Amino acid sequence: MARYIGPKSRIARKFGEAIFGPDKVLSKRNYPPGQHGNNRRRKTSEYGIMLAEKQKAKYTYGVLEKQFRNMFDKAAKSSGITGEVLLQNLECRLDNVVYRLGIAPTRAAARQLVSHKHIVVDGKVVNIPSYSVKPGQIVGVREKAKSLEVIADSLAGFNHGKYPWIEWDESSKAGKFLHKPERADIPENIREQLIVELYSKN
Repeated sequence: MARYIGPKSRIARKFGEAIFGPDKVLSKRNYPPGQHGNNRRRKTSEYGIMLAEKQKAKYTYGVLEKQFRNMFDKAAKSSGITGEVLLQNLECRLDNVVYRLGIAPTRAAARQLVSHKHIVVDGKVVNIPSYSVKPGQIVGVREKAKSLEVIADSLAGFNHGKYPWIEWDESSKAGKFLHKPERADIPENIREQLIVELYSKN
């Protein structure tokens, strides 16, 4: 399964945001990596700013270039605002839904749970992280995986009311995907219009 496996703290420092989850290194060194990271004065070009925004979105959701481009092309052909549709489609990925439900502490951990067949959709095991969850579908923890420490630790104290497009049922350790989220409800700090402008130049 293709995914980014490089140094995550360097990437987080590059964007100045904890895009992979809590990061102790970022809190200590909140400036770009490299020998001159704290003293750079070079102005980033307009193209560079747009490219960085695309990279940030890719790293945030754990999607590689080809897959991200395919998702953009699909969003561009859909009705609605392309950038918003792109983010909505990213939010529908199974690994992201597992993360939003609090079943895993990070998207990377959610991908691992999905790949290892610990997650079910409508009662059936789905081990494809990029699977697109549809409104009305129920995503939950496989029965024999409910005792896993990583899942129990992640769910402990998680606020299940903060995402209005999903509904959690504690007794069944499952959540219902109610509808695609509105852009205003997606908390990620991504300027999707810059991504649209970048691809329109290519």
